[in-house]
Amino acid sequence: MKSNIMPSIVLTIICVIASLLLVFAHELTKENIAEQKQLRFNSGVESLFGKTESTLLESNFGEDKVKAIAVTPDGKTAVQVIADGYSKDGINVLIGIDENGRISGIEFVSLGETPGLGSKVRDNEDFRQQFYGESQTDVPLDAISGATFSSKGMKSAIDTALKVYTENKEAILNGK
Repeated sequence: MKSNIMPSIVLTIICVIASLLLVFAHELTKENIAEQKQLRFNSGVESLFGKTESTLLESNFGEDKVKAIAVTPDGKTAVQVIADGYSKDGINVLIGIDENGRISGIEFVSLGETPGLGSKVRDNEDFRQQFYGESQTDVPLDAISGATFSSKGMKSAIDTALKVYTENKEAILNGK
């Protein structure tokens, strides 16, 4: 009987120790991870608008796909959106909206789409250019052949950013 209980006790002790080590590692690194995410976000905003200050807003205005919104003093807005392409949450982009409410740039924070196919939404400049200057949701889409899901994911990210911006423009520009 004792020989049957002993392996269970040893395994339980090992699991508890491993769990405690994971919790410790998480607590030790979570601030550094948050700093790195903030640096990547700031770098993306700088790529969109050049060297400028920006205010990070607290709200995502009820849209789960929107992860962050930043506003510059001259009224330019960067909206970070995570959308599904071929991969769930595979497209993480910063969408720049100028002071006139038009798409002015797209910067990728990360891309989890298939290399060589879905990654074309990032690598193909002509594909991204079709969205520049748009100010209304439901923009027409010229999808990339072989990357239809990724193309539709990018369109969804653009539509989400424009929808949040147009519905909440006053609050966003006032930094709320």
